[in-house]
Amino acid sequence: MAIRTKGIQRFLASADAQEGLGSAASPHLVESVVGEEKGEPGCSVKQLPGRLLLRAAELASRLNPVNEPVFGRMAAMAEGALLPTPLAAAIVTGKYWGPKPRKLSVSFMETTAPDLRRRIVSHLNAWAQFGCVEFVETSEVGQIRISRDLGGYWSYLGTDVLLIPHRLPTMNLQGFTMSTSDKEFIRVVRHEAGHTLGMPHEHMRRELVNRIDRQKAYDHFLRTQGWTPTTVDQQVLTPLEDASIMGTPPDQDSIMCYQLPGSITVDGKPIRGGVDINASDANFVGKIYPRIGGAPAVRNTRAESDWPESDDVQESDLLIEAA
Repeated sequence: MAIRTKGIQRFLASADAQEGLGSAASPHLVESVVGEEKGEPGCSVKQLPGRLLLRAAELASRLNPVNEPVFGRMAAMAEGALLPTPLAAAIVTGKYWGPKPRKLSVSFMETTAPDLRRRIVSHLNAWAQFGCVEFVETSEVGQIRISRDLGGYWSYLGTDVLLIPHRLPTMNLQGFTMSTSDKEFIRVVRHEAGHTLGMPHEHMRRELVNRIDRQKAYDHFLRTQGWTPTTVDQQVLTPLEDASIMGTPPDQDSIMCYQLPGSITVDGKPIRGGVDINASDANFVGKIYPRIGGAPAVRNTRAESDWPESDDVQESDLLIEAA
């Protein structure tokens, strides 16, 4: 598990971070979908429209200064180094909500029975056992807006959710009902909540990407997802930059890691993928979102990742604090 920030290393050091940390969290990611042969919905980390990248970086840094880019004056002074462009800086800006206790408000896009709303929110709050961020249902427009429409499973990353027009969801849980198994609630809802807390897919860590046979991946994703080699390169074979993340060693059992079949790996062994928050995940979240007092304890929403510029969330409408 990991998170991409400039100041997180100092923060973790002050939090006695000598133990192993959790998975990796990064700032801005392209959509990443991983599916099984069965054709089950994959998970996507949704991307903001390009025009909002700089604004998203400014907002993330305003909410929490350690989100600022990992490269800075010292890195830029290296011989031959080039100063990053504003867009490059935006792309390596973190989406971490910050270490102070925070309640993120949650609302539902469709009419949703009270028992199902409670069940979903309870699984979002599986992370609250270990960190200081809590998900709280509101009858108003929530910071986190959940749809159960077509489009699979996805979430925007961390503080990016604040820039999504209020008429659109920030998370999708396709087809979830009270009949959905506990196993799926644990695996999917907790995973998407991890994205909302700022954590990307763990299978994009370099060590795990290096286990994938490129040609086998091209063949597999063409057959199962209809992807071109370019899409596979973008979605599966381009790892998170090591220099821009702070986290644990790559963990294929993290809840943020999706399963990849052995048929596309170099050694024939699958990347297992996590089915619940594990000890490494819990420890990491407890460090970056420390609890007070110490230890971790029916609209079409399928893929609307852009909207008219007139719908962009205005400064006065940012849902920074929970209702």
